[in-house]
Amino acid sequence: MKHISEKTEFVKEYYGKTLRDKTDLKTSTCKCTDETLSPYIRAIEKNIDEEILTRVYGCGSPIPDAVEGCVVLDLGCGAGRDVYVTSRLVGPKGFVIGVDVAHEQLEIARRHLDAQMKRFGYEKPNVDFRRGLIEDLGTAGIEDCSVDVVISNCVINLSPDKRAVFSEIFRILKPGGELCFSDVFSGRRVPEHLTNDSLLHAECLGGAMYTGDFRRLLRDIGCPDYRVVSGKRIAIENREVEAKVGMIDFFTMTIRAFKLDSLEDACEDYGQTAVYLGTVPGRPHAFDLDDHHRFITGKPALVCGNTASMLSETRFARHFKVSGDRAVHYGPFPCTPARAPEESDAGGSCC
Repeated sequence: MKHISEKTEFVKEYYGKTLRDKTDLKTSTCKCTDETLSPYIRAIEKNIDEEILTRVYGCGSPIPDAVEGCVVLDLGCGAGRDVYVTSRLVGPKGFVIGVDVAHEQLEIARRHLDAQMKRFGYEKPNVDFRRGLIEDLGTAGIEDCSVDVVISNCVINLSPDKRAVFSEIFRILKPGGELCFSDVFSGRRVPEHLTNDSLLHAECLGGAMYTGDFRRLLRDIGCPDYRVVSGKRIAIENREVEAKVGMIDFFTMTIRAFKLDSLEDACEDYGQTAVYLGTVPGRPHAFDLDDHHRFITGKPALVCGNTASMLSETRFARHFKVSGDRAVHYGPFPCTPARAPEESDAGGSCC
């Protein structure tokens, strides 16, 4: 393992040794509840060992649809809840890798491996837990263009080098691959004295990403459009911490972004349409790409060029019929960027 920063070392100790379960958290930021989970994920969770479930430190449900047969990587997998849920979703022909820096968490995840595989009816494990740094996934043996989907649940904010994290994600994603993650964001830049507060950092507030900086970061590494799947304001529920953070607005968002060379930095109209075929498992009547794109089964919908690419150049291509190309440009696509809760600069570039 390469040298890790003081912040990462504190986080490793906090989640590996200080916290016994999520009741030890000092704020509500990472106390993920079943309210964020879809019914089919809740059903899978019933088959996951209780020791794993008591150590879920998350702020959303970043497990996307249509992952059967995919290779999925969970950044900051902890005790493995999302890894095991995804293991069931990818099926025996898929594979899930969990990466974490805290060996105590990985030990919990690994000791339940045989029991979980037996419970899912798999003859051989489709899961591997590895110790490594999310800023350098080579430490966990993750190769270029080797992963279909990257997920992460309230972990990227903990990294002191987020540019390195996102650069690594897009390095290891296959063309057309997806990043889907839930994390903590802020309506303004968190001042340095708060980013250096160890407790605030470990509680996922000190390292919260300012939405404007996040948008610029993704643009700089070659991803000009991302989509907000869901979001809500955080109620910290700790008076001392609330007094310390002052007027900073914190909220959680679940984000999806695709590794596509065809994306533009604005919505453009090429006269394209998309029809959802109703074939995504668990979504027979409609499919939500994000918080403002709901596709009704069988109903044609006008889409911008970026949305067309997200539906036709990714694993979703078999679930949609996308018509038209980019031969003729009709000007800007008439839509408004998605917004995070009570925040004016949070959305990706499209409708």
